[in-house]
Amino acid sequence: MAQTASKEVRCHVPYRSPGWPRGCILVVATLCSLCILLFASDARAQCTARDVLQNQLKLKVIPSARIPQILVKSAADVPVWKTITVGNSTDTFALHKALDAAGCSIGDLVGQILARPAFTLSATKTNVELFAVSAAELGFQADTASLADIYGRALQLGFQLAAAEVAPQLRLQYFDQPIGEFLIIGMEPIKTWEGQPVILTVANGGAGLIIIGQDGSADAQISVVSRFLFAWDGRSTGPSLAARAIN
Repeated sequence: MAQTASKEVRCHVPYRSPGWPRGCILVVATLCSLCILLFASDARAQCTARDVLQNQLKLKVIPSARIPQILVKSAADVPVWKTITVGNSTDTFALHKALDAAGCSIGDLVGQILARPAFTLSATKTNVELFAVSAAELGFQADTASLADIYGRALQLGFQLAAAEVAPQLRLQYFDQPIGEFLIIGMEPIKTWEGQPVILTVANGGAGLIIIGQDGSADAQISVVSRFLFAWDGRSTGPSLAARAIN
């Protein structure tokens, strides 16, 4: 008998009587092994390329952040793109386990960031509203803009920087992400052990759902068509988490 995360698979290989050829026993055992692997694969959630495609085929509407670009004059004018919940994991080990169970890949830089003291988790379950805007929608007209300038403009318009925890929690709550979509989390950069500032990106590059790290230096040049996810609570401005505690 083998047990997966949600299914139990029973596999009985008969006692080899003189009438059972050795080859038959081998075939039965092989089929049982394949059956166990199949159910184990099915029990694994939702980040593999195959699962992503199946999810998208099931859904009639995909909440893509790719929308027509309109110049943003105020955070109040931008609709909520997606609401997620943070505070679902007790510690970073539990967060790693959840990502692994879902089959979600993380880059080397992300692995370092999740292990850094500066990466913190919400102590309570909290709803966070996310707002998707591109650098072009923030008013930048050149091909690229610096990360510092993009953040400065976003904060000036009333957006807030999101907590770094938003990246892995969004990954775990956004299994229907369209292929080719890369969403940069508007967050305070966190430094690796070597001192490299990194920000996180939630992406579907076509081979599965991933979180990757990228240059979080103030002068890092970002394409103006890149889309950022910021927070906003409708009341205040500044680099803080816009959130509502869940009762």
